[in-house]
Amino acid sequence: MTANAHQERPSRTELGRVLMSGGALLSEWAPSFTAVPRSAFLPDLMWPFDMDAGTSVAVSRADDPGAWFGYADADVPVVTQWDDGQHTGTEPGQVSTSSASMPSVVFRMLRDLDVRPGDRVLEVGTGTGWNAALLAHRTGAENVVTVEVDGTVAERARLALERFGSAVTVVHGDGYEGHPEGAPYDRIIVTAGARHIPFAWVEQARPGGLIVAPWGTHYGNGDTVARLTVAEDAQSASGPFTGPVEFMKLRAQRLSPVVHGDYVTGGPGDRDTSSTDLTEDAFLGDRFSPQRFAVSLRVPHCHHVIAEKRDGARPVWFYGLTDRSWACVMFRDGDTARVWQSGPRRLWDEIEAAHQWWENEGKPGHERFGLTVTAEGQAVWLDDPGESWPA
Repeated sequence: MTANAHQERPSRTELGRVLMSGGALLSEWAPSFTAVPRSAFLPDLMWPFDMDAGTSVAVSRADDPGAWFGYADADVPVVTQWDDGQHTGTEPGQVSTSSASMPSVVFRMLRDLDVRPGDRVLEVGTGTGWNAALLAHRTGAENVVTVEVDGTVAERARLALERFGSAVTVVHGDGYEGHPEGAPYDRIIVTAGARHIPFAWVEQARPGGLIVAPWGTHYGNGDTVARLTVAEDAQSASGPFTGPVEFMKLRAQRLSPVVHGDYVTGGPGDRDTSSTDLTEDAFLGDRFSPQRFAVSLRVPHCHHVIAEKRDGARPVWFYGLTDRSWACVMFRDGDTARVWQSGPRRLWDEIEAAHQWWENEGKPGHERFGLTVTAEGQAVWLDDPGESWPA
């Protein structure tokens, strides 16, 4: 496969146009986009997300090179590993555990990272190696260190980077610990969803350096990109969120499966029943609605599951992660929603209060919230870092 076969395709040109017109690809990153195609780092068998079908589909370069390159040049995520490498066959596995992110997400995060030529960069989560190669083109391969927790994924990325001629340092290790041997770094970028930002990343960054990482809570699977500036005294890092995304989670921070039957036990007398004037649309919005994010920040140690809508009714379940408290709100078209809750916490009361707080604050979007990380932990805030609460 020649370099031109990876680079000179109308579909790549169109992708670049879409990324630039949408504001994801800045002019300073355009040369890297042109020189470093995603297709050079994707495996022969991959599972891109088909937007029309709403599911991942198997695509083989040997069997259908046209479709393979078409997906490689599309703004879609591509799964490259299932089930921590235990998956076999061509059909999708149970849980996607490594991937190539949507190009628009990749370049929005690189935009947030504000990398300058010569900057030293640590990447947590090597994946295919494409992001590391883009960074190497921008700042110099000798300045990039990338850490991957999965040994097989790390080796494949190392080989892909070598074939491409991008001699970045690939480390097989736990990126949660960073890579102190290569510190200090001007920039740290994380390509997996974090539920806790380790202070090790702050310690390994230069004062004034930037940390860009998808962050969220166990309330749901969504993340929001945090752009943190390391303080001059190196004792903290703080900054705003720049927008919603969704990443596979750091392996050490995955949420263990919540078993419904462990929570909902006993009979009707073991639960309180009430109603709420909140509507389904007002409460849920869409997948990346700011009200979901706001509730996740105000209601700690809670996980929620949105069930499918059937016959005009949609239940939403809430589970406490430190005890067996639970709640359920049943939204029904044209009717007042009913609520059930049980346990030491009244989860729905907390959630409804959090939603009301969000409305009272003027329905703030993601960008008005921020995160501060210190050696003692992490805290979130709205507008003012001085008015924070534990995350």
